[in-house]
Amino acid sequence: MQPRQLRWETLAALRSSSKGRLSYCRHWLQDEDILEGCMSPLVLSPYSGWVLDRVIGRSAQDITPSRSSTPKESTALTNRSSSLEKITSASHQGSSPLSPTDPSETKGNEDLSLLEMDQEVFPALLPSKVTEVEGCIRMYEEMHRLKGKEGLRQRQEQQEQMVRAVYDLASEQLKRFDELKELKQHQEFQDLQEVMEKSSKEAQGQQEKLKEEHRHRAKILNLKLREAEQQRQRQEELERLRKEEGQERLRRLYSIQEEVLQLNQQIDPNYRHKDLPRIDLSAYSNRGNQICGLVSGLIRTTSERGFPTQVDVANTERALQEMRGLISSMQQEIAAAVEEKRRRDEEEERQKQKELLKKEQMKAQTPAPAQQSGGKQQKEGLQVKAEESTMRWYQQLQDAAEQCVASFSGLSNCKDNNEVKKIKTDLQKAATIPVSQISRIAGSQLREIFDKINNLLSGKSVQSGGRTVSVTQHPQGLDFVYYKLAEKFVNQGEEEVASHRDAAFPIAVVASGIWEIHPRVGDLFLAHLHKKCPYSVPFYPALKEGTSMEEYQRMLGYQVKDSKMEEQDHFLKRMSGMIRLYAAIIQLRWPYGNKQGAHPHGLNYGWRWLAQMLNMEPLADVTATLLFDFLEVH
Repeated sequence: MQPRQLRWETLAALRSSSKGRLSYCRHWLQDEDILEGCMSPLVLSPYSGWVLDRVIGRSAQDITPSRSSTPKESTALTNRSSSLEKITSASHQGSSPLSPTDPSETKGNEDLSLLEMDQEVFPALLPSKVTEVEGCIRMYEEMHRLKGKEGLRQRQEQQEQMVRAVYDLASEQLKRFDELKELKQHQEFQDLQEVMEKSSKEAQGQQEKLKEEHRHRAKILNLKLREAEQQRQRQEELERLRKEEGQERLRRLYSIQEEVLQLNQQIDPNYRHKDLPRIDLSAYSNRGNQICGLVSGLIRTTSERGFPTQVDVANTERALQEMRGLISSMQQEIAAAVEEKRRRDEEEERQKQKELLKKEQMKAQTPAPAQQSGGKQQKEGLQVKAEESTMRWYQQLQDAAEQCVASFSGLSNCKDNNEVKKIKTDLQKAATIPVSQISRIAGSQLREIFDKINNLLSGKSVQSGGRTVSVTQHPQGLDFVYYKLAEKFVNQGEEEVASHRDAAFPIAVVASGIWEIHPRVGDLFLAHLHKKCPYSVPFYPALKEGTSMEEYQRMLGYQVKDSKMEEQDHFLKRMSGMIRLYAAIIQLRWPYGNKQGAHPHGLNYGWRWLAQMLNMEPLADVTATLLFDFLEVH
């Protein structure tokens, strides 16, 4: 049988077989032509040819010993052998021999193993045509399966290579993208940094410009401030000079007023020249009062306006010259009157001497009792000055006060020693604060206050302002406390009693008790009282030569500040307070003290003061007010 005919028979057998009637998927080969598998000649793989060679060799060996076969069978076998040889030769022609570097070597080994398994399953081929065809078909199918598997493996490798290539490409693109992104970010950061640097430079430039403007403005302001300060200093200097000139003019006015008042005192017709009844000084007195009123009015007007002008000073100087002329005229008239009175007195003296001689002669002849002339020697009229015994007592108290001040001069003049200064302050507070706590509603606190003052004067330690104080802290402490305590009692009468009359009694009770135990406090109390209120002596100070008007007014008990005397109502109120306190001390005693002893300053001093006050020439407003207050307390 010819190979072509065998081929067609094989195809016809395949078509009529069960597998030939199956429908195959024509799209499993995407990279090849659809009809390529049908149109290409049937070619077996080199492995199939090798297998066929082995099968044919074995078949020939099996057929040769068998002698019982018929000629037809031998012919068939010969044909089959020849056809197998052709197929083998055709397969050798269609494929190249194997090489050790063939990538399908592993697949060939697998195919050989499969063929060996087929040989083991089918150790001997049936010597029939069907068996031959069936073997060809199986070999073809096996070859086709191996080829498909080989193609699938190649496609998988291609796909893996493509995936790796795509992955590598994607990785490279991602790297490029990251690099591009990083480059872009870097560029943006550079741009932003450049913008920030530019804006920073602009801001620095603007700031420097503002600083320069600020320095310029500060320089201008400093110049203006310096000019304003210089202007202010010039104005202050001018104002200071104006004030100094005004104060100098004001002092000049005050000195002129003081001199005018002193000159006016010289023309008092009721005091100094009342022994010249024939001289009428009322005209001089009226004119002097007018001049004093004119000067006082000028000073009052200038004080309200500010400082006096040169015109005001000139007017007051003219008034002073007029007052001097008035005094000169008055003195000339007084000198003439005094001369006339002297001549008259001389004549009267001569007449009196003659009369005395006559009386002596008469006494020698007829003696008369001495009692007849005793009552006539008493002075007639009211007294102007205090009695000599009262003045001696007054002077003794003032001398004692001065000696007390001198005894603690070391304590009072301690400006550099802080420790001594502190002791002085503590002692002064311990002495004055308890007295300030005495009021008209003190009640049961009086005994506590009295004990505190008594303990301090007795040398015991007391508490004052959270500190322990004692007069033994300094050798001069006791005299200092005596003086300050007496001064505080008088001040309380001047201030507290003047405002609240009922406060005189509790203060007087404590002062009387302290006076009874510590008599020196009482003497210093009287010295302070007589100095501030001379009417408590009673005593009317006289104006002495060389004493200024302000000093004389202070001697009378007035308060003078800046050459201005206090009002009369205020003066009477203070005097009334001190006289009330004095009257209360005279009649009251400390209820817890020794009642067996005498009062340190009892009612006999009150009767003496009242009698002397009534025997003295009354002063307007003062005498009546003090007598009323003294009697009201009693």
